Amino acid sequence: MENASDSGKLKIPNHVAIIMDGNGRWAKKRHKPRTFGHAKGAEVLEQTLEDCNDLGIKYLTVYAFSTENWARPLEEVQVIMNLFRKYLEHSVEKCMKNNVRCRVIGDRSRLSPDIRDAIDHLEQMTRNNTGITFIIAINYGGRDELIRGIRKISRDAVQGVLKPEEITEETVGRSLDTSEFPDPDLLIRTSGEQRLSNFLLWQLAYAEFYFTDIPWPDFNKEELIKAIRVYTSRDRRYGGITGQQESK
Repeated sequence: MENASDSGKLKIPNHVAIIMDGNGRWAKKRHKPRTFGHAKGAEVLEQTLEDCNDLGIKYLTVYAFSTENWARPLEEVQVIMNLFRKYLEHSVEKCMKNNVRCRVIGDRSRLSPDIRDAIDHLEQMTRNNTGITFIIAINYGGRDELIRGIRKISRDAVQGVLKPEEITEETVGRSLDTSEFPDPDLLIRTSGEQRLSNFLLWQLAYAEFYFTDIPWPDFNKEELIKAIRVYTSRDRRYGGITGQQESK
């Protein structure tokens, strides 16, 4: 396990995004239902949020439920939604205690009214907290987000508020669910898969990617620090070149 002096040498990313993959496979390996893995994954998420806060990460975004996840078996979807209910209710007290600001991104229209109310309550209660910002993507899809953003821009153009030639990257960014947050610096995906799965397609343009075979229920602070160590070792050029390369 890393100690405090080790983590002090790391370049801590401002914003970490995580695709929490492998709950079902983790449970199956233990001869348990997939829902058992989701419950364990929720516990790991709470600890990971604390670990990120302890390390000085300012923003954490997690992919909790995608627009495609509705295609999963009904029983599994219902269990996940019940986990959301419990998690959202439980999070208010914990976030207030730890000074965490919570926000939820994604299309809320398909969520049940009680879940939407719980989201509104959590966001309202934590809006003035000044610690880490915890962003939960629920019924979120990168393409869906872009489509909704394009519709906003199109309405402004039709109403004459915005000319087509005035549309910039900043215009698009302001139309997205994440308009008030900086883009992620580091993306972590667990359980061995190496793809974005429709997550933050616009925002991850210059993020560093870290893939691990560890399933999400086994993810811990040690694994988080491993990811940050890799991030620390990389040279982020944003399409440019380093001073060393330039001198050659």
